[in-house]
Amino acid sequence: MDKRYQVFISSTYQDLQEERQEVIQALLELDCIPSGMELFPAANDDQWTLIKKVIDDSDYYMVIIGGRYGSIGPEGLSFTEMEYRYAVSCGKPVIAFLHKNPGELSANRTEKDPDSLMKLNDFRNLAQNKLVKYWTTPFDLGSMVSRSLIRLIKTNPAVGWVRADQVSDESSPKEILRLHKQVEELEKLLAEARTQAPHGSENLAQGIDELTIKYSFVVRDPKTYKRNGYLAEFSITWNELFSRLAPFMIDESDEQRLLIAINDFISESERKELKMDADLKGKILENFEINESDFQTILIQFRALGLILKSNRQRSVRDKGTYWSLTPYGNEIITNLRAIRRE
Repeated sequence: MDKRYQVFISSTYQDLQEERQEVIQALLELDCIPSGMELFPAANDDQWTLIKKVIDDSDYYMVIIGGRYGSIGPEGLSFTEMEYRYAVSCGKPVIAFLHKNPGELSANRTEKDPDSLMKLNDFRNLAQNKLVKYWTTPFDLGSMVSRSLIRLIKTNPAVGWVRADQVSDESSPKEILRLHKQVEELEKLLAEARTQAPHGSENLAQGIDELTIKYSFVVRDPKTYKRNGYLAEFSITWNELFSRLAPFMIDESDEQRLLIAINDFISESERKELKMDADLKGKILENFEINESDFQTILIQFRALGLILKSNRQRSVRDKGTYWSLTPYGNEIITNLRAIRRE
């Protein structure tokens, strides 16, 4: 079922128009429904009632705080702070995005009135009691909103909105939400239970078995600055290689970070022996790079051995990278390989 979440965006307006556009664009790219002060004319008591109703109907609430406190409402607070306090009181999942260095904002985007500035600082302190992220540029804010909201949706699933013709009755969304949580719990239990190697993996190369890795490097003559490329290879056990790469995947790592790690490992392992070659003495060795096919084979082998898996964590629509993390079995293996034991 195609479900969309409504997100209420709260902020001062004139000074944060560009930032709000970035946030709205990020929400639309996530198929969310943005709502906020653009829907309302000048505030009054009736309008405040409408604002509260829209917050009630929203699944998530986010506030953007820059260098302005905003127009003051009847309670002596800005309408932005009133909206924030109301969302918190309703138990809405909230997240605040605070400018990291408000003092660096231009004069026309900051408070000049001492009383308003003091209230702004108090509001910032209040917002920091809940989930908070810090931004510096509109683009930075848009990207941060995408990542943060994806995470918030995962940790705090909401009812959301669906087309009327897709729902048989009013209880269906709640039932779907309950089943969704149940599936997540079962998947988590299944992953935790997998602390043994997959069936059939005993026939695969692993442990103290050796593999040969092909790599390239560049030799630079410091006198003539001439550069030449070389190809070479070296042997290593699967345990040694996994011991080097696994720590990067305890949380998770993208492929580019793993590639850098293995290139660094090759450089450290091979540089000393290569310099013993008479033709390479006095030369500078650099740009060690593993053969791309060998690198992919290593990832496939670790996956086949049940040591790693592709991360299914949702990310920003702009993030096209492939991420890997350890399985419970992989975590057990690296603990046995790297943990220091008492003598």
